[in-house]
Amino acid sequence: MQVRRRASGDSSADATPGEWRGPGPHPVAWYRKALPGRAARAVTDAVALASALLIATLLRHDGHIGEVDFTGLVVLSAAAAVVQTAAGIHFGLYTGRWSYGCFEEIAALARTAAVTTPALFLLDTLMGRLVPRSAIIAAGLIALVFTAGVRYTVRLLHDNRLRPSPEHGTRVVVMGAGEGATQVLRAMLRSPQSPYVPVALLDDDPAKRTFRVMGVPVSGTRDDMADVVRRYRAEAVVIAIPSASAELIRALTEMAQPLNVDLKVVPPVVELFGRTVRVEDIRPVSHADLLGRREVGIDLEAVAGYLEGRRVLVTGAGGSIGSELCRQLARFNPAQLVMLDRDESGLHAVQLSLDGRGQLDDRNLVVADIRDLQRLDEVFAEHKPHVVFHAAALKHLPLLEMHPSEALKTNIIGTYQILQAAMKHNVDRLVNISTDKAADPCSVLGYSKRITERLTAAADATATGTYCSVRFGNVLGSRGSVLTAFTAQVAAGGPITVTHPDVTRYFMTVQEAVRLVIQAGALESKGEVLILDMGEPVRIADVAKRIADAADQHIQIVYTGLRPAEKLAEVLLGPDEPDHRPNHPLISQAPVPPLDGAVLSLLDASAQRDELIAVLHWLSESPALPKKPHPVITGKQRRSPENVVPGPRS
Repeated sequence: MQVRRRASGDSSADATPGEWRGPGPHPVAWYRKALPGRAARAVTDAVALASALLIATLLRHDGHIGEVDFTGLVVLSAAAAVVQTAAGIHFGLYTGRWSYGCFEEIAALARTAAVTTPALFLLDTLMGRLVPRSAIIAAGLIALVFTAGVRYTVRLLHDNRLRPSPEHGTRVVVMGAGEGATQVLRAMLRSPQSPYVPVALLDDDPAKRTFRVMGVPVSGTRDDMADVVRRYRAEAVVIAIPSASAELIRALTEMAQPLNVDLKVVPPVVELFGRTVRVEDIRPVSHADLLGRREVGIDLEAVAGYLEGRRVLVTGAGGSIGSELCRQLARFNPAQLVMLDRDESGLHAVQLSLDGRGQLDDRNLVVADIRDLQRLDEVFAEHKPHVVFHAAALKHLPLLEMHPSEALKTNIIGTYQILQAAMKHNVDRLVNISTDKAADPCSVLGYSKRITERLTAAADATATGTYCSVRFGNVLGSRGSVLTAFTAQVAAGGPITVTHPDVTRYFMTVQEAVRLVIQAGALESKGEVLILDMGEPVRIADVAKRIADAADQHIQIVYTGLRPAEKLAEVLLGPDEPDHRPNHPLISQAPVPPLDGAVLSLLDASAQRDELIAVLHWLSESPALPKKPHPVITGKQRRSPENVVPGPRS
């Protein structure tokens, strides 16, 4: 806080009435703090060059001091200091452009020497040959060695002061000797408070057997893990490979289990977003790392082309997929990111994750229900989005089997109304998020999402923009995912319930899924469904066993049998859908027969459960119906012969 007062005892010039004064002395200007250090560097380099001139001259005269012209040497050294300082300033050597002793500064040092040496050669000629010419050339090389050596020594002393003490940190063996490992070692060794002290590296590349990274040696391959851990008395193993696949992490986990060491890992590439690894990023291996981790390439230029500077709307923004979509979309600098959900707590959580405030005072946070067409029209009219990601949906298969009318109202009618609002307000691009249950569907969830894929394809044929659907399977870490359920069952003391010993599912982390969804939105498509490659399916029983084995107590696994409409194995492509990948190696593009939205008049949420499911099944497979309006079939009308709804095809 500043106090407005008149200083007593000062001269009239200093004690101006009404002068604003701080409570303490004025802060020192930045250049007054920086100049002494930069001047010291310039003086050190000048002394190094003068010493190099003396040594080179003595060498030229075979060490005979009497033959040296010290007066001329002093004059030339003074001229050399001026030339070198001027060249160093020009190349950024003394302007604080780089940290002391880094590679960029050494390169600037070499450029400075390359300019200073010929300049001294010319000055010496003009001044009457003060020193031998060969001494000037040799002095340039010697000075470069001296100045680089000084920088290396200072940098080494500085790094040694920052290295944590082996007595106070956890001794770790780092798996990997590439760029990821270098970042990890730098993070560990540049802070005295680091909880980790790297003692050895492991890498499968034979060419790296003699490597040392920041003084830490490569001591073997992954097969030598047990021997290296015992030899260096390591307490933990850190997998420092951001691009490590789930298969590699599973293999290393199995090797580390009998060694009684903590196994830790750095985040995958999709979580780092190009930034360097920090000590805080190192964490225990999660089940998501073991199941769904892989490197997902993304065409940043294409993605930024349709997101940067555009108004983007995300429905279901408070959910697992929607919230991660918002976090990743924000990195592409949209002009406006509108987050829509009927769950106000979900919106609060996603805003908190984006800006750390969570004040709920932003008009871009929209509380709305996609079942309310009038409200959707208000939202689209206010924000005028260019791009829409439609993630709002009901997704729990058993619940929707019991309550199919809710799938109709949210998944089908809600999506149709989003499509209608998007077309009315000229949205350029819409991505409808679907599920693998829509491939060869046999459940209410699958029927409803297949119908939305077909409605999206019909909208794409009519709209001026690009409208497509993206289909993928189970997302690890999402609300209601199998890992969440298993973890809760373990916390409750068990048992873990699995439907069938041979049931398999596709898995992908939420970051990977969203990254591919964003990439899919950049692809050119004609009402197609874009299917994300989710790798190989995983046996749920194996997942359950792994979680049970990791628990602190004995956890039983119980098989309950497949639930109604549940598949033993999911598929990503329907029987008539080709695995065609014209634009991205991890995204298949399959044609979708459009479905005219007018047929939704055949659906009645108050219908009997079995009848409604039959109509949903039929609509998911039916040919496109004519665009003639259909009357809404009520419960009373349904019994009359002329209003019988066609049943599912055999």
